[in-house]
Amino acid sequence: MRIFNVLGILFYAIVLILIGLIMIVFSLNLLALQDITDVLMYLQQSVNSRIIVGLSGALLILISFSFAQLILGRFQREKTVAFNTASGEVTVALSAIEDLIKRLTGILPEIRELRPDVIATKKGIVVDLRVVLRSEANIPELTNRLQDITRSKIQEVLGLEEQIVIKIHIAKIISTEDRKRKDTDRQEPTIPFGGYGRI
Repeated sequence: MRIFNVLGILFYAIVLILIGLIMIVFSLNLLALQDITDVLMYLQQSVNSRIIVGLSGALLILISFSFAQLILGRFQREKTVAFNTASGEVTVALSAIEDLIKRLTGILPEIRELRPDVIATKKGIVVDLRVVLRSEANIPELTNRLQDITRSKIQEVLGLEEQIVIKIHIAKIISTEDRKRKDTDRQEPTIPFGGYGRI
């Protein structure tokens, strides 16, 4: 399958390079219009050349269709996690797993915001967590707890024994002073000349 991917990519690269070269030749006016018409007339007059052009076109369509189907199928597979039960196959959307992980924000009060990105690979599930902390917590202890809770929650819900890799990126640490400052900024603005009354 990997050889087919490489051949498909090389094929598209060669076709695009040829189209680019033809455009450059036209823009530099290196090819006379008579030469193009002669080539087209030759291709249309000879039976063998028409067969070769027709088969090349059909092959081009077939390769393009199969390569597009392969790429779209890979994108579709990567958006779900699949496993078999006694009754049949079950697929779980990666967005559902991300929503499950977002709910962990309520379990750990030190976390203000949690943005998960889940990727399914052949080796297992990779979870990238982007975290905003509420306070200056013990980061190694907190991240260890978050990784353990996330891993156990995914294994509990999905029932998978596959490897789950959890990567954490702490994007911001908001202190209590920052929160108080934001709260005061959110207060209603004062009305100018609001203290003056009618005489």
